[in-house]
Amino acid sequence: MELRHLRYFVAVAEELSFTRAAERLHIGQPPLSHQIQMLEAEVGALLLERSKRWVRLTEAGKLFLDDARRVLSLSEQAVQTARRAERGEAGELRVGFTFSTPLTPLFATIVNRYRQRYPGVTLTLLEMSTVPQFEAIAGRTLDLGLVRPPEVAVSDAVSMTVLRHDPLTLVLPLDHPLAKKKKVAISDLQGQAFVMYPKTAGTGIYYQIFRLCRAAGFLPTIAMEANEASTIIGLVAAGCGISVLPSSFDIIRMGGVCYRPLADPEANTTLLLAQRKDEVSPLVAAFVAIATEAAGEGRPGQANSQVRKSATRPAR
Repeated sequence: MELRHLRYFVAVAEELSFTRAAERLHIGQPPLSHQIQMLEAEVGALLLERSKRWVRLTEAGKLFLDDARRVLSLSEQAVQTARRAERGEAGELRVGFTFSTPLTPLFATIVNRYRQRYPGVTLTLLEMSTVPQFEAIAGRTLDLGLVRPPEVAVSDAVSMTVLRHDPLTLVLPLDHPLAKKKKVAISDLQGQAFVMYPKTAGTGIYYQIFRLCRAAGFLPTIAMEANEASTIIGLVAAGCGISVLPSSFDIIRMGGVCYRPLADPEANTTLLLAQRKDEVSPLVAAFVAIATEAAGEGRPGQANSQVRKSATRPAR
């Protein structure tokens, strides 16, 4: 059974005239009569009663008409859905983001703008560390990722676009001697106890802290590890040590803790938008366009720059 047979039948049922239905469909009356006969043969029921003067629906025809209209409506809906998906206006988009990303105003701008422009798209947001995001993107279980640069090799299938640069900040107890300084050098942290993400957390900042300290002539002493930034800041407040985090975390205000900028030029990180190199989805293209547009508004000249898959300056 073809959709055109259903359209022919609906036209005849609504017009109750083969002549008027044929004119409406822009086909000849004999071919229309033949197509209806073929439809009835396939269905195995008489759908229309005919005479030289009138056409009537049989009881089977009345029931078949309701279903035929539903099928045609669903087929048109399917066509429109496919066309909307082709334009990036329908479907599901899966976007990962690191733990620090929602603390940046850019994140809210991108997500709100995307939802406003593409309300028909299901935007699924997943909080994940940087390294698992790269793996999910390469494995096609994630479409895009808002990530920080890793210190590990990234799949050749993934490309990255720089959205913004963020300084790293020193997190320390309010009564710490270094809190008296307006800026703190990495070399001033020698001998301090660090509270850090564990090496297995999948975040690049663990490696970046080691790299910065090594460049300053020492290795950090890890006193405690925690998987969440809020826990790290809480442990700093409890006097367990100091920490280094992206500056976006300084929005978390906790008693007994203060934040100080780091003086070293290399003490910064980047927010990247990661995607598959071979991606052709219009959903992805639309999100990338909005993200780079918003980033360009916030930091002129910093958006749209491509980075190598072995990007440095990592953080979570």
